[in-house]
Amino acid sequence: MANAARLEARVIEVYTSVQGESTWVGLPCVFVRFAGCNLRCTWCDSVFTFTGGTRRPIESVVDEVVATGIPLVEVTGGEPLVHKAANPLMQALVDRGLTVLLETSGSRDIAAVPDAVHIILDLKPPDSGEVAANLWSNLPLLRKKDEVKFVIASRRDYEWSRDVLREHRLDEKVGAVLFSPAWALVDPRELVAWILADRLPVRFQVQMHKYVWPPHERGV
Repeated sequence: MANAARLEARVIEVYTSVQGESTWVGLPCVFVRFAGCNLRCTWCDSVFTFTGGTRRPIESVVDEVVATGIPLVEVTGGEPLVHKAANPLMQALVDRGLTVLLETSGSRDIAAVPDAVHIILDLKPPDSGEVAANLWSNLPLLRKKDEVKFVIASRRDYEWSRDVLREHRLDEKVGAVLFSPAWALVDPRELVAWILADRLPVRFQVQMHKYVWPPHERGV
């Protein structure tokens, strides 16, 4: 961690909760939330990450995570991969024996993400306002332990996501393809009906933490 020790991570918060999304849902998890994002999705629920944060040495963040005694950690944002410190931080967490998840928008190159990290890559459908930001060269880099998530805000988003799934055969590339209704924009029952009608090989999910706590509560 010699080189990493000279880097600082601009962090909004480090907190413990249960994982609210992905195939890891329900498990105790430590979240390291980076500040800053290169996107401005219309339905973003983390606008508070766009500015601010505290610059912290990587080793202090790692020590805080390890001290929780929870072996699962997610690095999220904002968009972690806009920071030079993100990959060294994740490698340092891996080196301490933790299972590391990365939540990334899919707009930044994942080639340098440490091999041991489980990538959850969010592809942005049209109603996000950021469909042009999808970095398609990331898809061939995904592995079976990774996941792809689509946040769906409309029927148009659903059809776009369905077509991308089929065109790129994502269900064959990754461990799970996740279809998630954008909070308060799509009735979850409608999304389930669309998935079943098309017999899609995807995992429907909701943001479980928004049902356990108030939807905009921080640190949960």
